[in-house]
Amino acid sequence: MYTIGQVAELFHLPVSTLRYYDKQGLFPGMARTSGIRRFGEGELEALRVIECLKKSGLEIRDIRQFMDWCTEGAATYPQRLELFQRQRANVEEELVRLNKVLDMLKFKCWYYEQAMADGGEERVKSMIPHQLPEEIQASYQNAHGE
Repeated sequence: MYTIGQVAELFHLPVSTLRYYDKQGLFPGMARTSGIRRFGEGELEALRVIECLKKSGLEIRDIRQFMDWCTEGAATYPQRLELFQRQRANVEEELVRLNKVLDMLKFKCWYYEQAMADGGEERVKSMIPHQLPEEIQASYQNAHGE
């Protein structure tokens, strides 16, 4: 069993966040000793899922719904699966968007490194779009939606 302080340290979260999660009912059945929260392996796994769902963009009220489904049992597997499928699709869409951003940053870093080495942009500009090095060409095309 872990104290709230130990769990906060393990997950790099403020104690206040863990208290908030508990007040929101995200740790059903959490053990308490003299009113002190005790986190077991079940709560640690729940916290891993909670943090995953939060990072995927899910609201606390929807995470609460998920936790309620978990306590309801196997009959809610379809709802839980649909929730994770939806969040996975959202994260995959975000990754596509972020990869475009990353590719633009890669291209621009290369562009300005070349411009600095050349003392100007003329040569680099003349390479766009079809005479770029292969690895930069791929980044350029992804960043520009080609």
